[in-house]
Amino acid sequence: MNIGELLGAMVQSGMSPSSNDRMKKSLGVSKDLDNLAGNLGDSSGQSGGGGITDMLSSVLGGGKSGGGIGDLLSSVLGGGQKSGATGAGGGIGDLLSNMLGDAGKAVGGNKNLAVGGLGALIGSLLGGGGKSVGGAVGGGLMALVGALAFNALKGTGQANPQIPAGLLEPNTDEDQKLLDQSSELVLRAMINATKSDGQVDQNEISRIMGKFDEIGVDEDGKNYLITQLQKPMETEKLIAEAQGQPELAAQMYAASLLAIEVDTQKEKNYLDQLAAGLGLEPRVTGRIQQLVGLQPA
Repeated sequence: MNIGELLGAMVQSGMSPSSNDRMKKSLGVSKDLDNLAGNLGDSSGQSGGGGITDMLSSVLGGGKSGGGIGDLLSSVLGGGQKSGATGAGGGIGDLLSNMLGDAGKAVGGNKNLAVGGLGALIGSLLGGGGKSVGGAVGGGLMALVGALAFNALKGTGQANPQIPAGLLEPNTDEDQKLLDQSSELVLRAMINATKSDGQVDQNEISRIMGKFDEIGVDEDGKNYLITQLQKPMETEKLIAEAQGQPELAAQMYAASLLAIEVDTQKEKNYLDQLAAGLGLEPRVTGRIQQLVGLQPA
């Protein structure tokens, strides 16, 4: 069972009606990119997914950009102002420079940050993806919530926050083990959040399982998810497992915001309980809410 693939499959299955919009907001992905994806799909004879996923993965993951289209994508994604081009209202370029700048410096450069999966994540948000990119999408989600956590802690006075496991490229077996453990806690936090306004019903489980079948998740992965969805909430256990790890705590909170609508009092109360239990200050959670579009900046 690959936790990264399960995380990716959760993203691809659609966690809540607003999940994609919140991830796009936190990534700075504007409507310009949606339009570009549609144009690329029309010109290549494909739908808005597929090829665009590969192109984005190449541009964002350090591969060759493919000439002019790479420059165009980089410009739309906020990768720098080019002559005659207007900014895209923020984007991955701004994310890397503003949200990841200090993190990159702390680890010897952005090359040591696990940001390659962001291309697959954005491709998924634009309608692409499948089994072949599931793990990459999961890695992109971990990088995203890692960036949100680091930005919120750094920007609200946290002294020298550590680089979250999801944001740091693993170089050793121990690094990979830590990333897998963090990824599983993030996944469980997302699932737990979906139960906060009532038990997940069988129709919802069937919908998710149908998407997992379509993506190609193996039986171990599906059985794991069904068990997680059907068991009672485990808020206190999750809180206990993240004690003394503010970066992981912030990642779990950010992932929870992405997983649910936050449009009921039960969900709002749950998030307050989670934040308090995790020891996250209101200015940290408030900053994360701003970054995903739940509060005005």
